[in-house]
Amino acid sequence: MASGLLAIQSYESDSEDQDTPAPPAATRPPTVPPRAPTQRTPSDSQSSQLPKRPRMSKPTLQDVLEGTDIEAIGAQLSSSVLSLEVPEGACVECENVQATVKCEQCKDIYCPVCFAALHRKGKRIHHVSIPVEPPTIAAGSKTVSANHPGHAVARPLKLATEKDAADYERFSPEWFVERAKYIPVRLDLKERKRLRLMIASLGASDYTDRVDQAAASKGKRLHLQLQNICAVLSSVLVAMDLPSSDIEEHNFHKHGMALMRLFEYARRHKIMNPEKLRGDYGKLVYLLQDTVDPAIQELLQCPCVMEIQSVYKFLVKRGAEALLEDPQMQIATREIMPEGKERYAIQQEIKTKERAIEKLSRDYSNQDITRDEIKWCLYSITDNHSFLRSNRVPIDDMIVLLQKYFKADSFEEGYNLAITSGVDGSRLTHDHGRHFNFILQSLSLWREITDDMFRLWWLAEQDIIDPASRYELKNTGQGLHRVQAAPRVGAAMRRILHRVQSDTWVGSRVVHLGDNNVPNALMFIDKYTQVSRILTPIVHAVRYVDKMMTSPKLSAYVTETFGGAGKLQKDILYDFFRYGFDGSGADNFFDAGSCIDGRLTSAWNWCSRLEQKPFFPVFKLSGFIGFDGDFQQ
Repeated sequence: MASGLLAIQSYESDSEDQDTPAPPAATRPPTVPPRAPTQRTPSDSQSSQLPKRPRMSKPTLQDVLEGTDIEAIGAQLSSSVLSLEVPEGACVECENVQATVKCEQCKDIYCPVCFAALHRKGKRIHHVSIPVEPPTIAAGSKTVSANHPGHAVARPLKLATEKDAADYERFSPEWFVERAKYIPVRLDLKERKRLRLMIASLGASDYTDRVDQAAASKGKRLHLQLQNICAVLSSVLVAMDLPSSDIEEHNFHKHGMALMRLFEYARRHKIMNPEKLRGDYGKLVYLLQDTVDPAIQELLQCPCVMEIQSVYKFLVKRGAEALLEDPQMQIATREIMPEGKERYAIQQEIKTKERAIEKLSRDYSNQDITRDEIKWCLYSITDNHSFLRSNRVPIDDMIVLLQKYFKADSFEEGYNLAITSGVDGSRLTHDHGRHFNFILQSLSLWREITDDMFRLWWLAEQDIIDPASRYELKNTGQGLHRVQAAPRVGAAMRRILHRVQSDTWVGSRVVHLGDNNVPNALMFIDKYTQVSRILTPIVHAVRYVDKMMTSPKLSAYVTETFGGAGKLQKDILYDFFRYGFDGSGADNFFDAGSCIDGRLTSAWNWCSRLEQKPFFPVFKLSGFIGFDGDFQQ
């Protein structure tokens, strides 16, 4: 071997340097006669100088993770997966929001926001619009499957013509059946242990910060998405003490069911506890949104999304759905409140509820479902009632305070709710009566949305994690966001708005979804889960004034500074009602105003200026810390 290597080195040096002595004959390679030069055409010469690039085979997950020719891989995947067209019935201007009006002169269909923006001046201001019905997606319609790219599955779209729980009498059998379809089953002990593992993995990930980069090309972003998705999946599998070979080789498909369940636990826990996982949940949803992308799923080959376990489907699968129609359901799932009751009355209600739970668990248990599982479903429905009470009661209290201290047809001196556009930051012009009705309608709308929050959350996840719905990474003026249409949430919101509005509806009926104001369904849910966070501290501060009057020093402070308890309470409410519903808070006039989203924006704007109010010390004395609450676990 050494002599052969020496012979090659000697031969090369002999051909390059004539002064080097020739090697011995025994080691010199045989003489090769010179070849005649080959005649080449200019085109042959140029083509021979170009490196021959081998034809790229179908890329693998390992190719993308290694970053080998990212742009070529991205282009190849784009041509191989099913391209998604603009949804039927979408606005011709923004292409990601359902069109609801058609211009008679332009002959185009628009969403309300785009129609107003394009027809607010010039000759177009005289164009006439007519309403258009959204396209009906039948149960047999086809969309792209999340688990098998290129295949079609039935994905019915819930439209505004379908019934929901609000169409039935509260606590009726039909109401329980419809409500149970959107109530998640409470996590058991084993699932909670897995949940902690999932939370820890999400907490260590910076998925959205790394993936959502405006300057990244399509191929680079695909590389970042898969790299960070694999990092999260690998961390989960490591924590589950699974074979290291599957992790190193990225064989996630072998553990697809376990991964889907872990993600489902986190999603179910978040819906039942909206105040938790506020940062990690966003990363989770956006990660799942990317995993259902056909290009990524073609490489990942591991479905990560499964349907959330609801009480209704849990019972149907085990043949116990008749439980929901039992007359004892109202007693077995009601929340027992201690306010204004004697101890013996509270104990009596508890015993009555326990007897109802025992009876239902005994009557409807069978070989497929145990008594404990029946009780678990009843407890899950009770959790839903508890959520509704804690989030809806502040809105009800604020409505009571509005009607107690103010009247639509008259006002006391110094408490005129009238606002004028351009004065004190207001974007609207209302007289006292009109503004009173505007506030009352806004609070009533928030109450209906909160009452239907579980269903809206369910539909929001369907809109976000839909492989047939594209999103656009866009700077909305509030940072870089994923702008995506939300047809299911939009249809549900139209039903809610129809229930609330009357012939004397004040303000705009525009629901911002999939635009710069509310980029996607996740942002919509996040905005309206904050309603109780806004109203609860205000209601608490107003009621705390009465408690302050029991202290001589605090009573003197209230009397000397604010003129008495009643005046202080009315001043707080007057300031909130007048300046918290004035259409302010947006960057421009068109985005602000009286639209459905703008009403909540104005309230948040008032919250941001609370420290400047003269009654802010009263909020601090009442224990106020902030409107945002705990942002962590």
